[in-house]
Amino acid sequence: MAKLVIIDDEAAILELMTKLCKAAGHQVIGCTAGLDGIAAIRSNAPDLVIVDLRIGDVNGLDLVSMCRDQFPNTAVIMVTGHGSVETAVEAMRLGAFDYLTKPFDLGDLIKTVNQALQRNGHDTSDAPVMPAVSSMLRSGGSSKLIGHSEQLQRIFEIVRRVSDNDSPVLLEGEFGVGKHIVARSLHEASRRSSASFKELQCSAMPEEALDTELFGPNSIFKRVAGGTVVLSEVNQLPPRIQSQLNTFLDETQSKRTWGGNAGADFRLVVSTTISLEDAVRDGKFREDLYYKLSIVPLKIPPLRERRGDIKPTVDHFLKELAERTETKVKVIDPAAVEFLEKYNWPGNLSELRNAVERACAFSDGDRIKPSDLPAKVTQQIEVPTPAAEGFTKLPIGSTLDSFIKAQEHVFIQETLKYNSGSREKTASMLGVSIATLYRKMGLNAERKTTA
Repeated sequence: MAKLVIIDDEAAILELMTKLCKAAGHQVIGCTAGLDGIAAIRSNAPDLVIVDLRIGDVNGLDLVSMCRDQFPNTAVIMVTGHGSVETAVEAMRLGAFDYLTKPFDLGDLIKTVNQALQRNGHDTSDAPVMPAVSSMLRSGGSSKLIGHSEQLQRIFEIVRRVSDNDSPVLLEGEFGVGKHIVARSLHEASRRSSASFKELQCSAMPEEALDTELFGPNSIFKRVAGGTVVLSEVNQLPPRIQSQLNTFLDETQSKRTWGGNAGADFRLVVSTTISLEDAVRDGKFREDLYYKLSIVPLKIPPLRERRGDIKPTVDHFLKELAERTETKVKVIDPAAVEFLEKYNWPGNLSELRNAVERACAFSDGDRIKPSDLPAKVTQQIEVPTPAAEGFTKLPIGSTLDSFIKAQEHVFIQETLKYNSGSREKTASMLGVSIATLYRKMGLNAERKTTA
């Protein structure tokens, strides 16, 4: 059993971390104020300190320095948000063992605690076996993709097939589509699930900090200890770091192939919101590194391409929110669902989750109505069409491509009327092939045309 001091000014998070570490067999003192935490450290000389980088009355970096100078046998784990990763790396330079980036999995907290204690000579082999913990430490941290669409089923199948394959996985998709969730699913389905899962936001750090975090003596690849490393926004890596990563992966593969000192053991997953192949074509990313990282490519579709998954996802968010707030699960009115399914969700799952939380906050009873939804979801634009048809309505947030397709469909229909329904004449007049006309009309190209 080790002595721990945990310092976090968010009481609910502090209580959760404290309970989890106690369940793992440790003696824990929890503090919501930095000065109280310092007093607890000085009076107890703990084996480990977990501290939030940003607490009201104390700078987390100062606390790391204090432990290094006054309590050299005390390990420190820093807790930070994505935007403060650079500062967290600075904390490691000052002597911190590791950092956890919010939101993080509760299981990763215990794994990191055990690694820190083991490095300081503590035997954690007899620690209580913790049950699988998949909930995220922070609100809005759903740990799985929800839906029955063909696109999602294909992703689930690929995750199942490659989970125990150590080949790098490239996840591509827009902001908020769930790339982190897929990466987590790969980790939890693999033989590495009992080891750490660590994610590094490449866009959040300057070049020097990236160099230290990726290739320094206490790099993320070494700290993951047989687990999974996720490099988010890998396209943001500077050219010099790309070159170093390319060489590092060559050396790692060589050690794995020839045995001996295998070096760092990890599974690599990278993600990006842009096409990495396009970045190579534009000269912004190394081609040889791209081929190393894209052995298993996986594109995560946006919500607007799988609208049938919106309703089950909303139901999941409602249940998740009710569990977190210990309230009754609210139901959503079919009219509200219709608005949600028409909106294009440029922010994808993140935007949908926020809309659901807002709707719950604004609803009076147990049912969410259209009036409870954000205005941008329910507001629509009237687009003029031929006089006989009046106006068509497109939701605010619709893409320019959606507008063009709507107008294109109207123009095709009017041209068909002019040609008395002849699709061949219409295709010729529009200057497209008959196959293109059928595709734009949403018809099977093998059907016979009208003479």
